[in-house]
Amino acid sequence: MIYNFEELNGTDRYKLMSNTIIPRPIAWVVTEDKEENLAPFSYFTGLSSNPATILISIGHKKNGELKDTLKNILKTKKATVCIVDDSFYKKVDETKIELSYNESEAKKFNIETTKIFDEYPSMVKSSRVAFFCEFFQTIEIGGKTIPTILEIKKMYVDDKIIEDKEAIKLNFDDALSRIGANYAKIGEILKV
Repeated sequence: MIYNFEELNGTDRYKLMSNTIIPRPIAWVVTEDKEENLAPFSYFTGLSSNPATILISIGHKKNGELKDTLKNILKTKKATVCIVDDSFYKKVDETKIELSYNESEAKKFNIETTKIFDEYPSMVKSSRVAFFCEFFQTIEIGGKTIPTILEIKKMYVDDKIIEDKEAIKLNFDDALSRIGANYAKIGEILKV
């Protein structure tokens, strides 16, 4: 079957893409204003290693306003992007609901965070990986999402996933991802 994206509505395009661009890593993005904002994003990927950047596509709230994550990034120019293992899929799913602007998902859902660097938002304490980022730019594509580029300035890696510190060899085969509407872990690593 051939799908012409110019003839499809946004929901159908999303379903086709989210079921075939797999697995999509889950980023739990922490931003701060008066309260910590903690939101999951599955349209997230590495963009470049020079400059070290990641891309997160951030949508709008149902009422058309910017999501709190993007509001905070544009205001403070900082974000902490956390990657968790598959045991957190229920907590990640809980945090996808819309809360009022200064209501903290971390507090509401009892998700422990920890401050590593004063100049960046906290990280989810149980994260295996956290990127401490600064705002780089947004890209206007004219749709309902705003691709946002963040530059990685510092990174935390849990010692438990480091196989070789000198060669920077990591084993994070239980990282949480999405396949369509379902959560998944990376699974078996095929080593070459």
